[in-house]
Amino acid sequence: MKLTQFLIISVISILVVSSCGSKAKSSDSFDINAEKDKNGTSVKASTRVDLENKGVGPIKELTLPSEIDAELAASGKELYEEYCTLCHKPEVDFIGPAPKGVLKRRTPEWVMNMILDPGRMLRDDPLAKELFMEFNGSPMSDQGMTEAQARAILEYFRTL
Repeated sequence: MKLTQFLIISVISILVVSSCGSKAKSSDSFDINAEKDKNGTSVKASTRVDLENKGVGPIKELTLPSEIDAELAASGKELYEEYCTLCHKPEVDFIGPAPKGVLKRRTPEWVMNMILDPGRMLRDDPLAKELFMEFNGSPMSDQGMTEAQARAILEYFRTL
């Protein structure tokens, strides 16, 4: 009898412990504030298109020329490889979002403001906050970039 009670208690304990330790699948998560696409499906911040938001920071207006400046883009690529690749891969999401196609989803001002002052953007820009949550609470590091360096990186992004 004692053996049977021990087995029943053991099985129940194992079930309780295993159910408490499981992680919810990302598809099971629910965000009341998440935007929906036209089909009513949640849209991740990294894929959402917002070409109105200029972000928070020193860059208020920026018009990009139609032609890519190859020299500036090459300089931006070097800066990107030196400062950004620890967290960003050009074409795949990693610790942070992939920059490929970012200018189809964000304004150039928003991108530059994020590069120049990610802390302020995280505090004051709703989209930056959503990206922070989407990428597991990993804040973007402030690399102390100048406007010229941020502009070079932005030009490199145009080549991806």
